[in-house]
Amino acid sequence: MVDLIEPFTSRISVRRQCELLSVNRSKIYYKAAAEKPENVEMMNIMDKHLTSHPTEGVKSMVYLLMAMGYVVGPKRIRRLFRIMGRETIYRRKNLTKMGMKEYIKPYLLKDLEITHANQVWCTDITYIPMKKGFMYITAIIDVYSRKIVGWGISNTMSAQWCKQVLEEAIAKHGKPEIVNSDQGSQYTSALWTQYLEEQGILISMDGKGRALDNVWIERFWKSLKYDYIYLHPVDDGFELAGGVQNHIDYYHQKIHHTTKETPNKRYEQSLKKAA
Repeated sequence: MVDLIEPFTSRISVRRQCELLSVNRSKIYYKAAAEKPENVEMMNIMDKHLTSHPTEGVKSMVYLLMAMGYVVGPKRIRRLFRIMGRETIYRRKNLTKMGMKEYIKPYLLKDLEITHANQVWCTDITYIPMKKGFMYITAIIDVYSRKIVGWGISNTMSAQWCKQVLEEAIAKHGKPEIVNSDQGSQYTSALWTQYLEEQGILISMDGKGRALDNVWIERFWKSLKYDYIYLHPVDDGFELAGGVQNHIDYYHQKIHHTTKETPNKRYEQSLKKAA
């Protein structure tokens, strides 16, 4: 498990809460992040709006929030966007221009025929609003079956956390041929790219500003948020993890209109054919 920034107060209580919620302890990494209540309110409003309108930017959010009575400007919204992970495709201060170019990889999925499970996995991070504060979820989806092969919760968006979730998914399901992500700092890092290269996995990245390049995981986020997160705001990470697990269990048993099968059935049948 990743070292905790804010350690849990009792190992026994953590274990017991996870048992009661039927959640693997490895899914929960940190306590909910803190922020000023007004900022949390605005981020939650923006998150719900951007889930349905992902291409809108800073100016649109300024107008939206001003119309609702908030006193905001572009500078404040840009800061909240960064907290929400809405600017992960842009250059970070801790990466030089040359370093960023070194770790950015081409998009490999254009015109690719996806024919079997574990051919292509896509991963992403999304902001999760809570009653008091917020957290982030990362998930990995098998594109052929739409099965969620890995996920985790944290209050930071570190490359180490993303790598650990990927390692757990590979340990459970085997290696994919390709892993696709956006150009966020977690993925355009030596830690992430070198691990994938060492595993012999091809690296694919969305084009800058092209939200539809990773449409499969975006559809899952929309399902998770509208069917669970927005309807049942939670108090802490344990409750959130239990709810996410329940939603994923339901999602895996639901017939999807794009595949006409359940993710679990489609994934398992594909593996049997390959055996």
